[in-house]
Amino acid sequence: MTDPGAGLTVAVFATCFNDTMWPEAPRAMVRLLERLGCRVVFPREQTCCGQMFTNTGYADAGARRVRPFLDAFEGFDHVVAPSGSCVGSVREQHATLARRTGDTALEARVRAAAPRVRELSEFLVDVLGVTDVGASYPHRVTYHPTCHSLRMLGVGDKPLRLLRAVRGIDLVPLPQAEECCGFGGTFAMKNADTSIAMGADKARHARDTGAEVLVAGDNSCLAHIGGMLDRQRAGMRTVHLAEVLAATEEDPA
Repeated sequence: MTDPGAGLTVAVFATCFNDTMWPEAPRAMVRLLERLGCRVVFPREQTCCGQMFTNTGYADAGARRVRPFLDAFEGFDHVVAPSGSCVGSVREQHATLARRTGDTALEARVRAAAPRVRELSEFLVDVLGVTDVGASYPHRVTYHPTCHSLRMLGVGDKPLRLLRAVRGIDLVPLPQAEECCGFGGTFAMKNADTSIAMGADKARHARDTGAEVLVAGDNSCLAHIGGMLDRQRAGMRTVHLAEVLAATEEDPA
């Protein structure tokens, strides 16, 4: 295949959640982007984008994470993350947080840098212009569109277009796909009963597909749904979108 990423340097925004608990997702993203010809770098100064503070109502604490994010990433034309949730925070919340500080220079930096931060499927389809990334994944798969990627970023069917082009995949629709899984970060702790009920519904819909694998673009949601599936002994695995797209016949997932 051609190298659609040739000449592009891409900074990996691993996100603290993935870096700490699911590093296989950003690693898979690196393998995929390098296979497509991109030069991939990992700014070691990166840390939390502040989403968990902001979403929980601690806006001042969230605002203190904006400048470190910019210091790590604003020199790159392309910043890519395996998380619609964290990208949504940078693109949709950082401007408000910067405005809260009263620092107009910081606001200007956010306006310039935030639009260049993209979730993986956005980058592949909108920037590289590809849907067939040379992946092979011979499994029955269903896809859950996470709330932030769907509603905050508006990625639409980009992940599904990428999955449909994967060789050997048996992609089946997820009933009530656009319903929230109930995770919502601290929502799952503060409103546990509601969160569990929503997660149980999502797990039931996933089981009804008969799929072997549930795929999504956010490991936070996969952790929540996966916990439900494990407790139900459903025999269904959860796998991040990056891992499916990185898999090939020579290097299976």
